[in-house]
Amino acid sequence: MISSNDFRTGTTIEIDGSVWRVVEFLHVKPGKGSAFVRTKLKNVKSGSVVDRTFRAGESIAQATIEKRSMQHTYKEGEQYIFMDMDSYEEAQLSATQIGTQVKYLKEEMSVNVLFWNEQVLEVELPNSVVLEVTQTDPGVKGDTATGGTKPAIVETGAQVMVPLFISVGERIKVDTRSDSYLGRE
Repeated sequence: MISSNDFRTGTTIEIDGSVWRVVEFLHVKPGKGSAFVRTKLKNVKSGSVVDRTFRAGESIAQATIEKRSMQHTYKEGEQYIFMDMDSYEEAQLSATQIGTQVKYLKEEMSVNVLFWNEQVLEVELPNSVVLEVTQTDPGVKGDTATGGTKPAIVETGAQVMVPLFISVGERIKVDTRSDSYLGRE
């Protein structure tokens, strides 16, 4: 159990048989009446967001999330297959379960898969990945690092804005959280 006073961004709680993650929270102490905690909660499975208010000090069941390191082995139709390299157990996730980060997922990539009651909730990709540029406009002599940017398509099909001097075949480091170019590899 966790007290509503201990809510922080990212805390996972169980309400009505499903897992919710605290996205925002605000402790409110009105001049009259008792204090309360106003929260914005995101359902980890469905992605829906709701606003909910709790009394200050109210006890809520905390969700026990298990994080396992797994490797993306292959894609079968619309399903992405992940394997635990220690126990050789497999987990299947759809592109909608993985979310927007699916555009950086490639075979043999190690990721963290979050489980709750042996149900797969979501996938956490590394903060940065190294990918090869497969398509972009050619660089021209005189293009500098401080100049503009241009779109580039990487090997997974994602589009990233890169400096003008980057050309096809180069390996670049991409931030998976902000979809931004971090540098050459």
